[in-house]
Amino acid sequence: MSGRTYRPATAKRQRFYLPNATLPAHQADCPVCGLRVALPTLYQGQEASCPRCHHPLARIESRPYMMTLACALASLIVLLLVYSLPFVTIAMPGVYSPLRLPEMLFTLLGGDWGFLGGVLFVFTFGVPLLFVLLCLYLYFSLWQGKTPPGMLWAARLITRLRHALMVDVFFISVMVAYIKIVTVAQVDFGAAFWLLPVLALLLLRTSLAVSEHWVYRQIRRTRRLKAFQAAENTVCCTRCLHFRPLSEGFCGVCGTELGYRRPGSLSLSAAFLLAAAILYLPANLLPIMISSNPLKTEISTIMSGIIFMWNDGDKLIAVIIFSASIAVPTLKILSMLVLLYCARFKPLMPVWAMSLQYRITEAVGRWSMIDVFVIIMMMSAFHTPIAHVSPGPASVYFCLVVILTMCSAYFFDPRLLWDHAAAERPSSEP
Repeated sequence: MSGRTYRPATAKRQRFYLPNATLPAHQADCPVCGLRVALPTLYQGQEASCPRCHHPLARIESRPYMMTLACALASLIVLLLVYSLPFVTIAMPGVYSPLRLPEMLFTLLGGDWGFLGGVLFVFTFGVPLLFVLLCLYLYFSLWQGKTPPGMLWAARLITRLRHALMVDVFFISVMVAYIKIVTVAQVDFGAAFWLLPVLALLLLRTSLAVSEHWVYRQIRRTRRLKAFQAAENTVCCTRCLHFRPLSEGFCGVCGTELGYRRPGSLSLSAAFLLAAAILYLPANLLPIMISSNPLKTEISTIMSGIIFMWNDGDKLIAVIIFSASIAVPTLKILSMLVLLYCARFKPLMPVWAMSLQYRITEAVGRWSMIDVFVIIMMMSAFHTPIAHVSPGPASVYFCLVVILTMCSAYFFDPRLLWDHAAAERPSSEP
């Protein structure tokens, strides 16, 4: 059964045809539903997806080397500009505070909230910088047909880092914080702010240009290794989609632990989910932000802050914060709980609906970081004796909840849902 393919028809694309970029016809197991798919020969500008669950299996850019290199190089340049140019200026009576992103990081790292500073650094600078540098290193090597040291390590890291890029989440957080700050202070955005959405789009395009299956095949081609193995008496790796011998404990192509299904998937996912559920209580009950001025001090929890903003007329901010901080984490915990029950005991809905639920749950988890980034922006904007904002202990708990729920979804093996649903069908059903 072949996946859906999309073939370029324009002569312009054919002019850039590279025989080495072609993926020959072969088989692969879908990492989402487990269906064995016979993939046809794929050329530049084509892609193939699973005919059962429609999960993308393989994709080749129309310009597989230059597109990724161009996007990664542009991302690197814009990233350096964002972290070197003025970001925002906050002006109040007697206070003039120009801010750059490095200063915001140093404020957090040098104070009592180094954990939040580390989170901001990792997700908005460290991971994006490492991601684009590794993309440049790997794709330039593939383009030149060379095999420098660390090539396989770079590919393994790239395919994992792209799930932790949060520049787009940070940009939305800045906009939310701006709506709140502008009511009490004058805000002037610098060049770095206007470049931030450009950086988010470039990183997104670079991430989309990286096709794991194609990359690992190209690495094996440059090393003159056998590209694909027969599917008999082998197990298909869930990351690189290469069939490997049953005797291998870890995939010889990408280093992922091998197994017919992810070893300990339900146990790991449930453990992360339980930890997230436990930490979600102090995240909602303890103060998340402490605001003070010479006249008074306000201590806010997540819900009290939402209610205050709603009553104060900031209904849009209240809805955004409620969605990101209350609705999304709660629904994600409940969703993962339902998925774990369905995979372990009994399906509660059609398998296609459970698969869609898992994809949505996995995709929206990182957007809960909006509240954490908003607090960081408020703290950076109001860090004077006249107006001072500091994170409360709940901010750390909430940040851990977001990370733990992301890990719970990451380690969950959705193929277990399809296995359980297949076992529930009558034997006469195909």
